[in-house]
Amino acid sequence: METARHQFTILKQICELIPGHLVPKLAREHGVDKKCRSFDPWSHVMSLIHAQLAHSLSLNDVCDTLRNHSGVLTTIRKSVPPSRNGLSHANKERNADMAEALFWETMESLRRTFPKFGHNHRYCGLPRRFKRTIKAIDSTTIKLVANCIDWAKHRRRKAGAKCHVSLDLQTFMPNVIIIREAKRHDCNFARELCAGLKDGEIVVWDKAYNDFKHLFELTERGVFWVNRAKDNMTYEVIGEVSAPKGNIIRDVKIRVTGQGTSSEYPKELRLVEAWVEVKKELVRMTFITDNFDWAASSICELYKSRWGIEVFFKQIKQNLQIADFLGNNENAVRWQIWIAMLTYVLLRFIEFISHWDKPFSRLFTLLRGVMWSCLDLFSVIKSCGTAGVRLRMRAAPEQAYLPGFSP
Repeated sequence: METARHQFTILKQICELIPGHLVPKLAREHGVDKKCRSFDPWSHVMSLIHAQLAHSLSLNDVCDTLRNHSGVLTTIRKSVPPSRNGLSHANKERNADMAEALFWETMESLRRTFPKFGHNHRYCGLPRRFKRTIKAIDSTTIKLVANCIDWAKHRRRKAGAKCHVSLDLQTFMPNVIIIREAKRHDCNFARELCAGLKDGEIVVWDKAYNDFKHLFELTERGVFWVNRAKDNMTYEVIGEVSAPKGNIIRDVKIRVTGQGTSSEYPKELRLVEAWVEVKKELVRMTFITDNFDWAASSICELYKSRWGIEVFFKQIKQNLQIADFLGNNENAVRWQIWIAMLTYVLLRFIEFISHWDKPFSRLFTLLRGVMWSCLDLFSVIKSCGTAGVRLRMRAAPEQAYLPGFSP
């Protein structure tokens, strides 16, 4: 299949997915337009999107590339290439809340236009018997350089930021994202991550987010939750819920008896202990939940589905540029992370529209390779792969000789 030509570059076609009115509107709301001269807010956003797609390693990398393509750049809503100092100053001084708002409003706009956006994703680890919304909550640490990023220091020689995410496992799209310094414990963000949960929904997380006072609040709201029990949790067994079977060691009803936890969670809990396969080895794990109706095996499968958020973190950290930062202060790091998340949503939307059935990493590398080419975006995607395509080989006499040794 031949790739169709297009009057605009692939980069422009990707950027055009962002509604044209959003960036000027958000720039006014967050006071960013008052700090701009020649380098306008849209040029700033577009420069950072390019940095994500191109895996740019430094300010010079971004600025030199965009300057070399300045003629084509003007077709992308009259963008201008930044200077090194101009881009550095914009990342440092312009309010990063604008990038956060741009991410959420762009995703909401795409969902309004295409209500089924995200529902084509089929995470293989999701238990199909559950028709309720399942949210997985976890965090990933983004390593930073300790000797020049003081705001994120959490040890003497280490610095880092944490990205806390509530992920909808049905759509594989984030519902809540919190970016903070790594030194704060995960449980401090549990309430904020669960604020939007509705009656009947299910949330799954690891034991780092365990807070019995918050767990009781979720139970009172009608939210079902499943997580691992901490090793030092003290409790008394009240009765058996179901008999041991298969990999289920025990399934019992308990009441926590800790000095503080007994008052924080006065109701009964369900504890399921089971053998779980981890890296081809059986590991003994203990789960707690507020639901007494599900089968014990279903509780194990629900916790196992939490691995989906690890897959999500792997996608963004291996494909997007959140390892080498273009600035050292907190504002610059937040700009880069939020634009990385925006780029992820744009690529996921392209994946949805084009019915892409190959890995996300392959889509990313495919578009990165033709970013400045004037080709039709969806034609490029459809022509990817060699299955069913007859290739023609061209024989040439010079191929039979090494360079410099032609007859």
